[in-house]
Amino acid sequence: VQLQASGGGLVQPGGSLRLSCAASGSIFSIPVMGWYRQAPGKQRELVATITSGGNANYADSVKGRFTISRDNAKNTVYLQMNSLKAEDTAVYYCNAELRERRSFPIRTYWGQGTQVTVSS
Repeated sequence: VQLQASGGGLVQPGGSLRLSCAASGSIFSIPVMGWYRQAPGKQRELVATITSGGNANYADSVKGRFTISRDNAKNTVYLQMNSLKAEDTAVYYCNAELRERRSFPIRTYWGQGTQVTVSS
């Protein structure tokens, strides 16, 4: 199983970016997908998660500005980031809690990070 993230970059404060992350390989189901981020000198923190049924959860710091969504048919999760602030600068990692086979336990997978830099 691989998670391939894309969409990071440099954006001015107040701007927008959209991150994507596609899971591929042997996948039976993905109950939860999400995004985490890690700024320099800080611990990795949750940004948002979404269940296969569409229930979303957000960190307080991004509520009202970020929107997480997913396409279950494509095993892909998205993060629309609006009104970006300098403090959103971090490496963003996608995450999937998935089951490779019906009888297998759920395992956690991480994508490679994608850099988001918010600066004028």
